[in-house]
Amino acid sequence: MKTITHTTLTILAILLAALGGFIYSGLYNIGADDHHTAFVFSVMETVRDRSISRHAQHIVVPPLTDNASIAEGAEHYAGMCTGCHLAPGIEQSAMRKGLYPQPPKLTEPNDLSPAEQFWVIKHGLKMTGMPAWGATHSDEEIWHIVAFLQQLPQLTTAQYQALTADSVNENSVASPTASVHHHH
Repeated sequence: MKTITHTTLTILAILLAALGGFIYSGLYNIGADDHHTAFVFSVMETVRDRSISRHAQHIVVPPLTDNASIAEGAEHYAGMCTGCHLAPGIEQSAMRKGLYPQPPKLTEPNDLSPAEQFWVIKHGLKMTGMPAWGATHSDEEIWHIVAFLQQLPQLTTAQYQALTADSVNENSVASPTASVHHHH
C-alpha cells in the first residue's frame, strides 16, 4: 500500500511539474486571434454557463415592462454595449471583429434569463472583454438595461433609433416603447 501511495504521489508531482513547465514556457498562444481548441473552448463555455447559472439562481427579478425603465436601459445600451453586442441596423463593429470569444449578438434571442443577464452585466466575465458594470452602475440602472434587453430582439432599426435618440421630450422616448409592448 505504501508503494502505491508513493507511486501515485510521484506521478502527481511529475504531472504538476510538467503543467508548470508548460505554463511558464509561454508556448500556449494567448492571442485573441489564435482560437482555442474545440475541447478547451467547450470546457470554458461549460464553466462560464454553469457559473452564471449558479450565481444568478437567487436573484429576484423585478417587473421589467415599465416604458421609462426600458427607455433608460436603451440609452445605457446605446452608450456602452453596441460596440460589442451590436444593435438593430448595426451588423458589425471594428472592436467586435477582434474579440474572442465573440460576444453574443443581443439583437438575437439568447438563452440567458433576466436574472442571469443582470448577473453578467453587474459582474462581467473574466477573459472575455465583458466588464463588470456593477463597479460604475447601480443595480437599478442594470435592471433598466435588462428590461431593455427583453425588448431588443423584437426591435426594428427605426424603433431602436427612436428609443436611443437623445430626446429632450419624454413623450418621444415613451411612444416607441409603447409600440414595442403591443407586439408581445
